[in-house]
Amino acid sequence: MPEKKCRILCVDDHRDTSEMLCLLLGQDYEVEIAATMEEAKSLATEKEFDLYVLDKRLPDGTGLQLCQTLTTLTPQIPCIFYSGDAYAIHRSQAFEAGATAYIPKPDIDQLINTVHDILSEKECAAETKA
Repeated sequence: MPEKKCRILCVDDHRDTSEMLCLLLGQDYEVEIAATMEEAKSLATEKEFDLYVLDKRLPDGTGLQLCQTLTTLTPQIPCIFYSGDAYAIHRSQAFEAGATAYIPKPDIDQLINTVHDILSEKECAAETKA
């Protein structure tokens, strides 16, 4: 029987951040990356994910808009923000858009812990081929 491994979609237009998240989260999860809202929406409709990690600023819109869209498309999948915008207003806007958590960059340890906490309580949808 194939092992179930949680699948995360990381959306960030900075390639170095995306690659770092793939390396750090890829040890425990299946990680896919997108650099734009359109790419993220396309992946979210083609595949099943267990968690979305979003940046607030994207080249074709905002992470807030994307969070609202993803929450409509897949309401059972949590969105967390990993963003350099760390003021209280940014956190508030993210939660209003449907976010489960908001982690300020560069606190990678908090991001990893938050991902583990969220996914440890979840039955993962993605199946990995053995």
